[in-house]
Amino acid sequence: MVKQYAMIDNNMTTKAFQRKIWNYYNKHKRSMPWRTRVTPYYILVSEIMLQQTQVSRVLQIFPAFIKEFPTITSLAQATLAQVLKAWQGLGYNRRALYLHRSARIIKERYKGIIPKDRELLQTLPGIGPNTAGSLCAFAFNQPTIFIETNIRSVFIHHFFKNAKKVSDKEILAIVRKTLDTQRPREWYWALMDYGTELKRKEGNPNKKSAHYTQQSTFKGSSRQLRGMILKVLLTTDAGMTAGEIGKRVRKTPDELKKLLAQLCDEGFIVCNRARYYIVSH
Repeated sequence: MVKQYAMIDNNMTTKAFQRKIWNYYNKHKRSMPWRTRVTPYYILVSEIMLQQTQVSRVLQIFPAFIKEFPTITSLAQATLAQVLKAWQGLGYNRRALYLHRSARIIKERYKGIIPKDRELLQTLPGIGPNTAGSLCAFAFNQPTIFIETNIRSVFIHHFFKNAKKVSDKEILAIVRKTLDTQRPREWYWALMDYGTELKRKEGNPNKKSAHYTQQSTFKGSSRQLRGMILKVLLTTDAGMTAGEIGKRVRKTPDELKKLLAQLCDEGFIVCNRARYYIVSH
């Protein structure tokens, strides 16, 4: 149940709220290649890239990635090493792994056609309920209900100004109520663009979210080191020992042991006769 204080600027109607968002979007909408040319494949790639990554960085990488892998089939046929090389600069390499695996599943199970069904999309690696919802909205213009960081900002700002620990369940109830079901694709784009500007001007309303966690420091983190290991291994087909990798990343083999085991378990690398390789298939 939505709390009593969850009102649109106190007395704003749903239509007035929609008008406010549409007015902003009509004046300030952002141009992006996956919006200029809407295809399910472009939307899939962009949505996975945009997870935990700023739009500006995705705009730098997306065109070259699409040039390298113009179709779901070409992505499915590529090696993991090729995909990881094209992904460099985006971070969170697990997303590249999941995207590659998803492409292969779509090619084999769905004959290269990205499913329109939200439940089927959620069976793909790395795709949860919100990403599946965004894919349905953006790729197929379906009036699905989902939330992401900028959308969350808009609704917290307008509906929960005096609240703390706002749950996504509360927000989603109002997302459903205010959804423009005639133009869901552009409505969500409008919300996201408005939310980006809102955070720039007002700070981050998401700090009031019950799900808010401050991102840990990247420098010196295991996430940074994992990325460094993969980057080093992408420079050779001959593989490297833990000692050779350690010299390149300035760590001892003992310091790398746990991370190398994790990367093997996750399917990024394999170990053969004490040498580590990026998975070749």
